[in-house]
Amino acid sequence: MIASNTAAREVPDARKAPREILEHLYRVAVDRALPLSSMGRHLPPPPKGRTLVLGAGKAGASMAQALEALWPADAPLSGLVVTRYGHIPPRPEGLAQRIEIVEASHPVPDAAGMAAAERILALTQGLTPDDLVLCLISGGGSSLLVLPAEGLTLADKQRINRELLESGANIGEMNCVRKHLSRIKGGRLAAACAPARVVTLTISDVPGDDPAIIASGPTVPDDTTCADALAILDRYRIEVPGPVRASLKSGALETPNPQDPVFKNNEVHLIATPQQSLEAAAAAARAAGIEAHILSDEIEGESREVGKVHAALARSVAHRGAPFAKPCVILSGGETTVTIRPRQPGQAKGRGGRAGEFCLGLAGALMAQPGVWALAADTDGIDGVEDNAGAFVTPDTLSRAEAGGRKLSDHLDRNDAYGYFDAIGDLLVTGPTHTNVNDFRAILIL
Repeated sequence: MIASNTAAREVPDARKAPREILEHLYRVAVDRALPLSSMGRHLPPPPKGRTLVLGAGKAGASMAQALEALWPADAPLSGLVVTRYGHIPPRPEGLAQRIEIVEASHPVPDAAGMAAAERILALTQGLTPDDLVLCLISGGGSSLLVLPAEGLTLADKQRINRELLESGANIGEMNCVRKHLSRIKGGRLAAACAPARVVTLTISDVPGDDPAIIASGPTVPDDTTCADALAILDRYRIEVPGPVRASLKSGALETPNPQDPVFKNNEVHLIATPQQSLEAAAAAARAAGIEAHILSDEIEGESREVGKVHAALARSVAHRGAPFAKPCVILSGGETTVTIRPRQPGQAKGRGGRAGEFCLGLAGALMAQPGVWALAADTDGIDGVEDNAGAFVTPDTLSRAEAGGRKLSDHLDRNDAYGYFDAIGDLLVTGPTHTNVNDFRAILIL
């Protein structure tokens, strides 16, 4: 459980240290999304029966620790939460562990995630109307909570998941498929908890903050259908075993819908959202004497193309002082996508995630614009599957890279943002932040 330490940090001078102010804004945004700062106001009182905690996500461990700190010490509390490998924060001294935490793979599921999902589903047996289930859900839960539908193996789910990630499908499309190919997602976990009361506490990592999309909505009703899932699979040319395709066509894999009475007494509370984090960063920028403008917390699209659009806006501000006056910082969030390009024979495999790919597109389109600095990073501290959170773009990014023999177009061709920015020392490396409200982008124009 990591508590906010924004107040303890010295605020950099934006004009003297533009990179430092950008990193400061990122850390303010992350601090706002830490569960201890906002969970307490959403907790129900202890029930007459027992309290069972179930959860999954990259913020799962920090959410569990926050709950242990906030729940009455004399009230029973037990359960199981699964998080990503390496995402368990140090346990605060004196905090007793009452919730078991296990680790599994993300973004491609593994056997540990399947074992955790099986255990979580088993823990729902024997619940009564007097019991309370607290579900701690955050981004990443789709991969961490894997329980293949009838006719699918773990290897099938791993392949389908990998192909979805590389297809350019957006998060809503990916999670629609995941729900219908699962025995625990898309409201099925809530159905298994009946007749107990279910209160879901969630940290949003999706555009629009729809709880049905976050971690594929294991505890909330699903208004998508088998037909929707099948259409997405066909659109991106992703194969599923014949019997599973037949089950999708027949509707045999439908998820519980909003009219299902199993959700009658259930509640969902968003305890942290991308917009809240962007607003915190905007306030921090204004406190440092820089006007801030939030474009949106719901930006989607191909990462490199979104980078180009942001560059056009930044150049307009730099050249004409419109639509915003400088100095200012432009903030945005959401969840962009990266479509993996085919590799040429003998070409090295690229590394990097959507934040780095955004920065490649941004740097190329900025064309070394003087007075513009930027940072794009994932708020969980991990860009894709690498060890960096994101990357910086500076007015001399292109010249420094070219001096080192790096050609931006070559790195774009093989989706190698990590190699490009690592070579010039412009990666942001934070380690896991123990929360996740998705993309954070800040462009400073002086």
